[in-house]
Parts: sequence; C-alpha cells; structure tokens
Amino acid sequence: MGHHNREVDDMTTQTRNEVLLEGLALAAPEWSHENHGTQFYRFFLQVPRLSGTPDVLPVLLPDTLLPQAAAAGPLRVRGQLRSFNNRTGVGNRLVLTVYAQEIAPGDGESCNLIRLSGTLCKPPVFRRTPLGRSICDLMLASPRRYGRADYLPVIAWGQLAVQASRLQVGDPLALEGRVQSRSYHKVTDSGTEERVAYEVSMMHWMDAVESDTP
Repeated sequence: MGHHNREVDDMTTQTRNEVLLEGLALAAPEWSHENHGTQFYRFFLQVPRLSGTPDVLPVLLPDTLLPQAAAAGPLRVRGQLRSFNNRTGVGNRLVLTVYAQEIAPGDGESCNLIRLSGTLCKPPVFRRTPLGRSICDLMLASPRRYGRADYLPVIAWGQLAVQASRLQVGDPLALEGRVQSRSYHKVTDSGTEERVAYEVSMMHWMDAVESDTP
C-alpha cells in the first residue's frame, strides 16, 4: 500500500495529464502499429470499481515495455490518457487509450487515478437523469508536446456538474478523477451495435481552477 501513496503524492501538477492504474491484464499485449521505427502493442487492463463493475481500459505501450507487461499477476501502469481520430469510419470517431510510460508488478491494491488539466473546447452540456441527478459533459483539450493536444471527454456529477455547467469555452480546467469505460448501444444502418466509450469521471477540482470555480 505504501508505494501507491508515494506515487500519488509524486504525480506532479505540472504535466497535468497523468494516469496511475493497477489492475489485471485480460490478455497478452497484441501488436497495434509502428510509428517512427517503434513497435506499439495494446492490451486491456481490468480495474475494479467500488460498485463491483470493473472498468476495462485499453493500454498502449512501446515494445520496450513488453517484458514488464508479461509479468504475472496485477500490473501497475503509469502514463497519460491520449486521444486520436479514428478514420476507419467504424466505431467512435474519437478514440481514447492509456499510453503507458512505466509498467511494473502491482501489489494487488487496485488504483484508478488521473490528474488532468487543459482548456474547455466545447460548451458544457448539462442534463439530469430520470431520477433527477445532475450530469455535465465537458470536452477538455490537454496540451501535449510539439503543439499537439489530446481531446478528452469529462463527465461531472452532482454539485460538480452544476459548477462545471457555468464554465465557458476557453476556460482553464484542472481536475482529479478516474478513467472509466461505459457500454452503450448505437443504432446503425445494419442494426443496433453495443459499443464502449471511455471518459474521465471527475472527482474534484484541482488547485489551478478551484478559486475560480463558482
């Protein structure tokens, strides 16, 4: 348990796109693609939730981390949440994945934490569930090196949703939350398909915007 506490404390607030996960790999990594001479592989990490329904999250890793990913038992993954556009026309247009920068054996204590900052790039969408619970959907542009950015969907609940609904495009946003997977049904020309969406579930504001939040 101690190493998790140290790692969470060591997650800096400067990068503001840091993910720390611990869970079980559902299968061995499979080849994904090559980029600038580096081979990349992909696997799914199952991270338990308190509700009992686990999050099943895609993890992308360079070939240099393959030996670490082959370890038996739980894996601890540190990295960033990345997005890219799916140009195949199949599935979601915006594809999210956890890009692994470090992989090590875990200690069996599940972890799902993301610290993230960026700029709001779409107007907030506020709504209520049939039971009256407040929800707000946000789209955050998180800067990356070389002038690039990751576009990451964020969902806020309850009072956080009410506060987030007052934000405007261009406002800075820094938050702590978890990365979650969510199944849904999509109606297509060939019928109804079950798909999986990935998003950041916000837990609370970080210091960068806390004083500016209504």
